[in-house]
Amino acid sequence: MVKEIRIYIEGGGDGKNTKSLLRQGFSSFFKELVQVARSNQIKWNMIVCGSRNNAFRDFKNALADYPKAFVILLVDSEAPVVKQSPWEHLKWRDNWDSPAGVDETHCYLMVQTMEAWFMADIDTLKRFYGQGFKENAIPRKSNVETIEKDLLERSLKAASCDTKSKGEYQKIQHASKLLEKLDVGKVRKASSECDRLFTTLTALMED
Repeated sequence: MVKEIRIYIEGGGDGKNTKSLLRQGFSSFFKELVQVARSNQIKWNMIVCGSRNNAFRDFKNALADYPKAFVILLVDSEAPVVKQSPWEHLKWRDNWDSPAGVDETHCYLMVQTMEAWFMADIDTLKRFYGQGFKENAIPRKSNVETIEKDLLERSLKAASCDTKSKGEYQKIQHASKLLEKLDVGKVRKASSECDRLFTTLTALMED
């Protein structure tokens, strides 16, 4: 039985405060998983690491430092993932080798970046940005993982640039708040990798 889960997440910039805000956003987005952990008396920890290299470094260190915990890496894919496992993709993209004894249940990707998850829930984007939001600037894809990386942030900026209350999309200021408001069901439906994370961790904690 798993006693502790530790998730090492890319993002949050270099500041302690901005990392804390992103952690709060992810805590809300993963609320369903947090509740499963609590109901099964499993300790749940999320560590927002800043850069992707820092996330991978901290993940590897945690494997050694917390041998009794189930340690997870969550990073952007930064590119399409085509017929590859997450570790195979990261070997190709970043030249990262999967640590010994670690399989795919320890590694998850935001394909192609976290902003793809926002694209899955246009209704939340419209409510968040309010008057002036140009929803036609957002790509309409049933599979948000196919939206090109370069188009993700650019589309969000184009859609939000004329909004009065929030202004143009800024990752550090807006991402954490959007994560708190997303419809998780919509994101899971539009992102198979996000769904895999929820499905795998739920099964792991309820085993």
